[in-house]
Amino acid sequence: MNIGRVIFNFLRFDRANWKAVVLCILAAIVFWVFNAFNKEYSTNLRFPILFEFDGERYVPAEHFPKSVTLNVTGIGWDLFRRRIGLKIPQVIIPLERPAEIKKIVASTLVPVVATQIGGLKINFVVTDTLYLRIDKRDSHRYKLKADVSGVTFREGYGRISPVVVLPDSVKLEGPESRLHALIDSIPLTVDSKNVSENFREEVEISFPGSEFVKRDPPVAQVMFEVGQVQVVNKKLKVVFDFPFGNVLQDSIEARFQVPLNRVDDFNSQSREIISSVSSNYLRKNKTCLPKLSNVPSYAQLLRIDSVHLKAN
Repeated sequence: MNIGRVIFNFLRFDRANWKAVVLCILAAIVFWVFNAFNKEYSTNLRFPILFEFDGERYVPAEHFPKSVTLNVTGIGWDLFRRRIGLKIPQVIIPLERPAEIKKIVASTLVPVVATQIGGLKINFVVTDTLYLRIDKRDSHRYKLKADVSGVTFREGYGRISPVVVLPDSVKLEGPESRLHALIDSIPLTVDSKNVSENFREEVEISFPGSEFVKRDPPVAQVMFEVGQVQVVNKKLKVVFDFPFGNVLQDSIEARFQVPLNRVDDFNSQSREIISSVSSNYLRKNKTCLPKLSNVPSYAQLLRIDSVHLKAN
């Protein structure tokens, strides 16, 4: 009976001593953690990387890899700090001939990285390959051309003046391959609906890969006048540079959009419009659209018939 009471009293929790019990448990946990973190472990860690090269002569043509993952061995405390983002060193990778390097097999980085990650030991590189695209720095000036095909107008309204782009060119500086991939002019896409008044819009100069290119200026103004218009159909005689006996028609229908206040002027000036056809192109393709000249600047061609060559 006495033995049972002793055991019961020993196991019974004394509320008066609960703080001491909790402190003992916490002390045991802290001791265990400190002891565990002083041992060596292996884990995967991601290290940020920086490529070092002559930035005056070379520029990236694609985004660089941002990090490399290594399997490393080290003291628990060091691994823990780096795992939560503390004291993670940035790995610097020097590139002597950057334009010639398209990829880096990550395993070849061990000698370079080993001296930059403190007391950690590299077991192996988890990242397989780092792909790079670095070009020589180049600069060119390109014309700017507005694409207003996406603009729609309120019924009875339309564009009544040429499209003006200010400035009409842009200086680009960046990767050689990105610049050489561009054509002579850069289109500025304008998309606006139900326009019924004079148009003016600031458009960003953008194209594939433009995030790698310095643009001066980065935006341009696209503007044109808008007013009431009328659609006018005209029958035009076709001028050939060869005998046209084997052509199906010697005249075509053309549809123009004309400012309402210039319709009378257009009707009188339309007699000067010349519709011509190239024999070489027509014989090769059997059909072609005539080329118009002497069209008044205020008139906009909406549609034109094609010319067809007779089958032999």
